[in-house]
Amino acid sequence: MVSIKRWWVVAAATVLGLVMFIPIAQAEPMDIINCSSGTTNVLLATEELTIMTTDVKGITRDNLPSKVFDNMTYHCVGLFKVMGGKRYGTTNCKFMDPSGDYFVVEASYGPEGGTAPFLFGTGKFKGITGNCETKPITSGKPIVPGTSQGCARVTGTYELKK
Repeated sequence: MVSIKRWWVVAAATVLGLVMFIPIAQAEPMDIINCSSGTTNVLLATEELTIMTTDVKGITRDNLPSKVFDNMTYHCVGLFKVMGGKRYGTTNCKFMDPSGDYFVVEASYGPEGGTAPFLFGTGKFKGITGNCETKPITSGKPIVPGTSQGCARVTGTYELKK
């Protein structure tokens, strides 16, 4: 009886010891500014409903000391509608770092901003997970008709596969 208890104690201690050394992915904070310029193509524009597509390109500035997302370029394509003065839509965006590694997010927008889960990544971003929120911080008067220019702050968390 004593040897069975001892065996269970040794087995439990061994399993606990091994579990302590399993790498655990930890969520990291994300805080960036995205500034972009792009084209807007209007399908329909009435007082009640406007439907448009967007195609924007831009660059990121990372606000955190890690600078993980600094100087990434990005390309987003989206579909938006404006109803009752409120904007809704979805965009898919590819963010590429200076080395060429990239990740993809899919953002869903409402009147107050959007949320964007990570969908896919390559290189150092392979297996990336997490979610971020985006809120517009500025937009200028279009320099050319049919274009848009602006910046948004993106915050959230992400995890990279270890």
